[in-house]
Amino acid sequence: MSGRVPFGQPRRIRHGAALTLVFASVLVAGAATGSFDGAVRDSAAAAPVDRPGEHDEDVAKAAAKAMADGKSPMEAAERAVSRSGDRWSAVYSQGEFQEFQEALDGQYTGVGLSARRERDGRIEVTRVQPGSPASAAGIRTGDRLRSVDGEDVDGRPVTEVVSLLRGDADDAPAGTRVRLGIQRGSRTWDRVVRRARLSTDSVTVRRLTGRVLVIRIAAFTRGAGDVVRHAVDTAPRDAGIILDLRGNSGGLVTEAVTAASAFLDGGLVATYDVKGDQRALHAEPGGDTTRPLVALVDGGTMSAAELLTGALQDRGRAVVVGSRTFGKGSVQMPSRLPDGSVAELTVGHYRTPSGRGVDGRGITPDLEADGDALKRAETVLSGLGEPGRR
Repeated sequence: MSGRVPFGQPRRIRHGAALTLVFASVLVAGAATGSFDGAVRDSAAAAPVDRPGEHDEDVAKAAAKAMADGKSPMEAAERAVSRSGDRWSAVYSQGEFQEFQEALDGQYTGVGLSARRERDGRIEVTRVQPGSPASAAGIRTGDRLRSVDGEDVDGRPVTEVVSLLRGDADDAPAGTRVRLGIQRGSRTWDRVVRRARLSTDSVTVRRLTGRVLVIRIAAFTRGAGDVVRHAVDTAPRDAGIILDLRGNSGGLVTEAVTAASAFLDGGLVATYDVKGDQRALHAEPGGDTTRPLVALVDGGTMSAAELLTGALQDRGRAVVVGSRTFGKGSVQMPSRLPDGSVAELTVGHYRTPSGRGVDGRGITPDLEADGDALKRAETVLSGLGEPGRR
């Protein structure tokens, strides 16, 4: 299953994004596991806000009144956000906002394993991060996770399993213990591990064949764009590239623009509005415009990843293969509340270079593919020819 994200959803928050110009829900799913089940791709896309930014004054007034009345500004803001009907707006405590910022730096608290829910409801370990508590405990890819602190996890969404592993109910920090029930074949056992502060690479590069390079971007954390540019700059001259954006639920838009700059020689990447003020995002000049490129997407491709996909598709730079993307094209910006908490509110929407709106629509690939998407992408790439000879 695609859709793994290396960090997770802050406690008690619905879906959201943080920091200036973060088109995300980078926090839609798993941290401690770095993974989630089909929840994101099965969700309905957010409905556009009638007048972007119209609710921020209501939230600010509610928070200020609560402060004057000796009540919690954060709780008042949460109620105002809830009444707005905007699923992408969110309110964070100071600690949660700091945690979110750390997540965008590729940091998370967990045990260092990725997991998915199988069709029979079992939770299977799909990856163990080297040097992590899970690795030190001898947990392997393919093991079954049966329980967390005595609670059976069979049949649960992986997002709930993430919450148990993180210790969200107890606000458990790094260093706290968690008991994992593991099964390997017919053998079952429990192992106690300590949660740790971990970092993860949101960009991975691998050679699929001699002339095919796969650049997988799990999320647009800080520095991801430069990693992509370096991978393109140092790729063999005769290698085509598959840009795997499946399950990428967003991140920092500046990183998505930097990634676009690896494949474009300047020009428009997207337009967006902030409370009616129209703005534009441009790629830096000097990108590789001749190397064969296929962008691989699915229903878990969201937000900043859709922004990148739309730019490459509209400008004829990549053939897009896979299934329709999620359709999250709204812009969130943060504002500080009187008690130090942060309200993250929708202020506008972005469009692709040709003017297409993404919110609630998603991006339709040039070639539909599902289970065989990677193989189809490789076939398409081979048909695009050698760099500079298309």
